[in-house]
Amino acid sequence: MMNPNLNIEYSEEVFTAFQNKVPIVAIETGGTFAGIPYPENVETAKKVMEQIRENGAIPAYISIMHGKIKVGMSDSEIEDYGKRRGTMLKASRREIPLILAKGEYGVMTLAATMVVADLVGIPVVSGGGLGGVHRGAEVTMDISSDLEEITLRNVIVVCSGAKSILDLNLTMEYLETKSIPVIGYKTNELPAYMAIESGIRLPCQMDSIEEVAQAYSIKNALNITSGMLLMNPISAEYAVDAKQMNTVIDEAIECSKRDNVRGKAITGYLMKYLKDKMGADSMDAQKNMIIENAVLAAKLSAKINQHGNFAE
Repeated sequence: MMNPNLNIEYSEEVFTAFQNKVPIVAIETGGTFAGIPYPENVETAKKVMEQIRENGAIPAYISIMHGKIKVGMSDSEIEDYGKRRGTMLKASRREIPLILAKGEYGVMTLAATMVVADLVGIPVVSGGGLGGVHRGAEVTMDISSDLEEITLRNVIVVCSGAKSILDLNLTMEYLETKSIPVIGYKTNELPAYMAIESGIRLPCQMDSIEEVAQAYSIKNALNITSGMLLMNPISAEYAVDAKQMNTVIDEAIECSKRDNVRGKAITGYLMKYLKDKMGADSMDAQKNMIIENAVLAAKLSAKINQHGNFAE
């Protein structure tokens, strides 16, 4: 559903896909372009798009460029966007209108990607890790807008669980309170971003894409307008050691307190600390996690399209 009232630009490939009702996957730019340095971010983005096409869907990276929402990006735009890493504003829901009004560039969080995907009628969103309830949130009230957005948007988000810097138990409690369906793809344990294990049991496991597509179709038939989460654990060959990762996270949290890092800056601080300490292993994990989630999202989008849930 292309909204004529906003300054939205569709790539030629995505525009054609909408016209022909070909399945599309909305992809978060934050994980690829904020989390991975140039030129690896561009290389990763091109692999993501290639894998989505090979698995039956059309890729649509969601971004803000020169004051316009981009739904799908050309190779030259991907290159330009990748080079701007570190200079672009991070856009969640509240920042989108501000960045558009100022005519600037923005890197879209998972929450912002959900906003745009739901607006234009793309049911499947591919991301890295879900934001959630931060450790110590009972004092700071620091809860990611990803959690609020999934309650508002009729999309299904494919991700590798919740980011490991979070309070994963409270994140799951929040999702349960908001009645968000959380599905483990071939697992009954919540993935912890770059690690497979969290020790937290998921409420539902599904072992086929057909089951997931059926669940989404039934949800819509019941007029349940909130979204769904499909948790896809990273492959064992790329996963980092969960115990080592949690030790580094504990160190990072202590350092953030020492440096008086608060609010919106805390996520970037903790993720940078994690990557700096774990080095190439964490970067390889992040790149492969993004690609794996994109493959699953493409297969799911194709199956949902077969069920007739492609937006009119």
